Amino acid sequence: MTDSKMPLPRHAVIREVGLRDGLQSIATVVPTERKCAWLRDAVAAGQTEIEVGSFVPPRLLPQMADTAQVLAYAKTLPGLFASVLVPNLRGAEQALEGEADLMILPLSASHAHSLANLRKTPDEVVAELGRIRAARDASGRKTLIEGGVGTAFGCTIQGPVEPSEVLRLMQALLDAGADRVSLADTVGYADPASVSRLFEQALRLAGERLFCGHFHDTRGLALANVHAALLLGIHRFDASLAGIGGCPHAPGASGNAATEDLAFMLAAMGIDTGLDIAALLALRERVAGWIAGEPTHGALWRAGLPKTFRAVATA
Repeated sequence: MTDSKMPLPRHAVIREVGLRDGLQSIATVVPTERKCAWLRDAVAAGQTEIEVGSFVPPRLLPQMADTAQVLAYAKTLPGLFASVLVPNLRGAEQALEGEADLMILPLSASHAHSLANLRKTPDEVVAELGRIRAARDASGRKTLIEGGVGTAFGCTIQGPVEPSEVLRLMQALLDAGADRVSLADTVGYADPASVSRLFEQALRLAGERLFCGHFHDTRGLALANVHAALLLGIHRFDASLAGIGGCPHAPGASGNAATEDLAFMLAAMGIDTGLDIAALLALRERVAGWIAGEPTHGALWRAGLPKTFRAVATA
């Protein structure tokens, strides 16, 4: 049973998804050496969990064609927990070959979005996760499996998505062998009240295996939604440097929560992230230069840190 009045977490983790969710959503193809520089500088700024790419066919996403090389480099960085997105068993096999720390299988709770995005029904994705679990176990690898339930708060194609369906699919992923599950507001339909309601129910179901919240800032509510999840004890959130990213089925989407803005909010609230915000802002400037002409988002880079700001000391 969760307690909506529980104290805020003392520590939170920001999982960087810009190298995957961000870069796959823009036309610019960032060279491998720059992706590796991004990884190196992000780790130097204190980031410990990064989604480094996606094992999808290069003809579909040329931006992700070098994921194997980027993952190999990530594995050389001390203390980095490197994750990859896998849409199917073939992608999972590549993740296992590369010894990823975590592979994320996306599942859309919206039947229509699932067909448009993965050409599978949600229950077919659950079955695929079962095959991935069997392959992982047979390989002897320690790669963890996360089932990410997307469009959990609504869908641009289908419209409403019932919370009962989200929870049914989450339980099905756990039953099929997922080590962890997460909830994603893929198209920016969530608000703090709906986040509180759904995450509270999901926590009753999954407990500590509910691993992460993924909020898009399509309508300016990503940070407010993070706060609602924080109040329930959720302490890991996806974010993208410069707020890049989005969803091809969400016209007008403004991307993910911006890593640097989220890091600032958490630090200002007294929640330790271990992140050097000034270093993140410097990295943001470099990345924005690499993708010049592409849309970027966020507020902290414009205004800077307040003179009254005092970051929480790293534990």
